[in-house]
Amino acid sequence: MKSKLKLEQTKQMSLGDLQPAVCKQQGLTTTSTVLSLVTTKSETLGLTPIRDCSDCSVRLTESNTYKAHLEGRGSRCKSCWSVFQKPTLSQRMFVNGKYIPKSHPLHKAGNYKGFEEAAFSSLANYDSSLEGQVYIITNPAWEGWIKVGMAIDTQDRANQYQTSSPFRDYKVEYTINTQDRRRLESLAHTLLGNAREQRNEWFKCDVETAKWYIDSALGDMNEKESK
Repeated sequence: MKSKLKLEQTKQMSLGDLQPAVCKQQGLTTTSTVLSLVTTKSETLGLTPIRDCSDCSVRLTESNTYKAHLEGRGSRCKSCWSVFQKPTLSQRMFVNGKYIPKSHPLHKAGNYKGFEEAAFSSLANYDSSLEGQVYIITNPAWEGWIKVGMAIDTQDRANQYQTSSPFRDYKVEYTINTQDRRRLESLAHTLLGNAREQRNEWFKCDVETAKWYIDSALGDMNEKESK
């Protein structure tokens, strides 16, 4: 009987010793969780540094600043950035929404619907420019015929042709770059005209054969220039 009573007392003492330890551990866990949340929140806020616009000194926020700038890769609000960019944009050339590099022979800063409009605004450059492309264009309305022409930009020229067709069915079959578009076109016309039926710039010929004649003309040009 005494042994049984002593065993129960021992169990009670053990449980009493464990309770403070468990509570202490729970307290540590709760404190750790709170500290973790605070740290995480601080780190999240730290990703967006608080800064002012370098031009107008307005506080940079998500609503008035581009995301990349807000994250540290810039220091201007949207309004000041647009003003900062204007001189750069005014020096660029766009044709039908496409950016044209300064290396282009007809480059002139501005926004144009087509190269024809750009050419009229820079007529001296157009007359003196030799670079460009020679192309082959077809239209199903004239089956078996192909057109060989020249242009500063073939796609721009094709867009002009499309305005004369209710079906907009002109198709660019081939384009080749050249340092002298007028000369290459003339040589290609001569070669094709001697071998095929010709109506101005149109030839009764398949595309592959026409490509061969144009490539041959370009080869002749390059050979003469190398001598």
